[in-house]
Amino acid sequence: MRYDIQGGELPVVICYLEDGETMITEKGSMSWMSPNMKMETTSNGGIGKAFGRMFAGESFFQNRYTAVGGNGMIAFASSFPGQIRKWDVAPGNEVIVQKSGFLAAESSVQLSVFFQKKLGAGFFGGEGFIMQKLSGQGTAFLEFDGSVIEYNLQPGQQIVIDTGYLAAMDATCSMEIKTVPGIKNMVFGGEGLFNTIITGPGRIWLQTMPISNVAGEILKFMPVSK
Repeated sequence: MRYDIQGGELPVVICYLEDGETMITEKGSMSWMSPNMKMETTSNGGIGKAFGRMFAGESFFQNRYTAVGGNGMIAFASSFPGQIRKWDVAPGNEVIVQKSGFLAAESSVQLSVFFQKKLGAGFFGGEGFIMQKLSGQGTAFLEFDGSVIEYNLQPGQQIVIDTGYLAAMDATCSMEIKTVPGIKNMVFGGEGLFNTIITGPGRIWLQTMPISNVAGEILKFMPVSK
């Protein structure tokens, strides 16, 4: 498979498939394609994995697109201004990604739910609790909101992140959600109740414009119905 990422801040990845090659994506991610791309909707791994994906913020079903009778072309556009990043998934090179961050991948890539270990804090921690894990072998494309800042954490090195800004991290990193210390800070600080703490080793990718934050700002200007 060859690919080309175009579009600047409103990106799209255009994939060029050999005859018989297949890509998977979530429902509604396909933007345009050549006529010989055959679509099949599937649970892709059974009911258990499908429920796991749905719990992680993705669709219950996935769409498989296969080039039939010759080479094919298919494009997947980002749902929000930001960036599309390619990831070479392989054993030992798995990635944990935010909810709805998965755009498309070769059919040999597996998508599953990733749980933050401390369930009590996680249920109240918002975006940082449930994420997705990409494993298997193949090329995947991820979509991030806004610009992307990358850090490479050393073993034991930590970074504190406002919930929602974590876009992705190596599977070698660990994640913990903690409450903001101090009642005054929690009530009047304006930064939310929880922070996400990532511990290395591994790389992390932070996004500068989480869609949840943008939605909150827009909501402030919405007229109140009477």
